[in-house]
Amino acid sequence: MRLSPAATQRAAVGLMWALAGATIAVLLGIIAFILLRGLPHVSWGFLTEAPRSMGREGGIFPMLVGTAYITGLAVLIAAPVGLATAVYLTEYTREGRLTAVIRFGADCLAGIPSIIFGLFGFVFFTITLGMGFSILSGALTLALMVLPTIIRTSEEAIRAVPRAYREASFGLGSTRWQMVTRVVLRSALPGITTGIVLAVGRSISETAAVMLTAGSALGMPEGIFDSTRTLSLHFYILATEGISMPRAYATASVLIVLILAINLFAYWLMRRFIAKGR
Repeated sequence: MRLSPAATQRAAVGLMWALAGATIAVLLGIIAFILLRGLPHVSWGFLTEAPRSMGREGGIFPMLVGTAYITGLAVLIAAPVGLATAVYLTEYTREGRLTAVIRFGADCLAGIPSIIFGLFGFVFFTITLGMGFSILSGALTLALMVLPTIIRTSEEAIRAVPRAYREASFGLGSTRWQMVTRVVLRSALPGITTGIVLAVGRSISETAAVMLTAGSALGMPEGIFDSTRTLSLHFYILATEGISMPRAYATASVLIVLILAINLFAYWLMRRFIAKGR
């Protein structure tokens, strides 16, 4: 029996809607599962106090600070390097063996398990360079992890800028650097921002690499050479060691809300940039 083109179209659209709905349902189910068990235990004291009794009591304020330090420093290191690499690949070199090697290296880095990055950071940054378990060791390790994401997303965003923009800029007498900084990067900013947001999300949620490089100290970090514990590592330890499941769910809830807030802010920022570009 042969279906008409219209029936085939309706069946394909229905299947795609069903798959998309199933994906959204799974996402909402996971979020609801965590939030329903964690939010009742979240309070102002939980957010502003230091943990006591190995995390059975108190709050998560040092973990919030440690997460902000490590994530911010990692993105601060990786974003300029990744963006510069993407600009070089798209605007300052021709396709050849060198660009193929760089892209192949970035793809290989993206496929390496996080525990391997953690072992490398532990051996190189923590031991060889003598940084010890510190925020700097964790941030450098996470910067290596998120670098491929920033490179590839920035490269695709820059490639999506119409060639006519470049030709018009050159026609007005701009140098290549002026064309890149004032025309191409401004137009590609939404895509670049997406890559940076993805890097922030992976940095915040990473556990294994942070545990091997930044350590798991419960105290408040005072500098980049102090050990700290991130939110993801904190609720992992609380849950796996059976210290306090309610506080593990509460920490996970704070982490989910934080990631959602960052993504919503980035989405609003991208729409604002797109509106200005129009």
